[in-house]
Amino acid sequence: MSTIRTIAVHDIVQRAYPRPPATEQDEVAMAVGKAIDGALSHFGHLARQGRKPSATSMRELAATLLDEGLAEAAVRVAAPEREKILAQFRAVLQAYRQSEIFGLARPRTRVIRIDGRVGVYAQPDYWDGRARFYEMKSYPAIPPRPDVAMQLRLFQLAFPTFEAVLVCLNRHSTPVQTTSAVIPRPTAEEGAAALRLAYDLGLEFGQEKVAEYVEGPFVDYVLPPPSG
Repeated sequence: MSTIRTIAVHDIVQRAYPRPPATEQDEVAMAVGKAIDGALSHFGHLARQGRKPSATSMRELAATLLDEGLAEAAVRVAAPEREKILAQFRAVLQAYRQSEIFGLARPRTRVIRIDGRVGVYAQPDYWDGRARFYEMKSYPAIPPRPDVAMQLRLFQLAFPTFEAVLVCLNRHSTPVQTTSAVIPRPTAEEGAAALRLAYDLGLEFGQEKVAEYVEGPFVDYVLPPPSG
């Protein structure tokens, strides 16, 4: 049996664009972002079942997920700050219900297979199953900064026939500002550079697996020969 090195898109982005050591404020922001993702996923699932959550249930889930996220990050916030975050949280949920991504499902993970040696797990936040996939951020990200641009580029390589849309529900604005933008398809040079980055990081940091046991669907690419 053959082997392949596997790595996820978020691991590639984190290694390619390392951030300075996280402050306590950063830890709080990451916990909030994770809680928001969990809440939107839950309410999107209910919407696909034709169920409409009550305002009370939304508030309760927001509080539960926030407290779990803060506990996992081992950080604490004062009661006034917690209430401020929960107000932002609930405002994002309301904005989500009025956005184009409300009720959409998350696509099945695809694997970008590069030269048969590296597999990159790619799973955007949402898709319509036909023509578009969506990545959501709870902060202003348009135009996308380099790390977000690389994340989107890898998703575009995994879903080459789909249009990429970046949706931002800015929790820091009152009311929550919702913006979206269609992301241009990568040029041949941009795609090749993203594949080379993913390949090199996958070989160095990826987890070795038996290739036959890695589940697709696969999108195969061959690296172009080095220039010069």
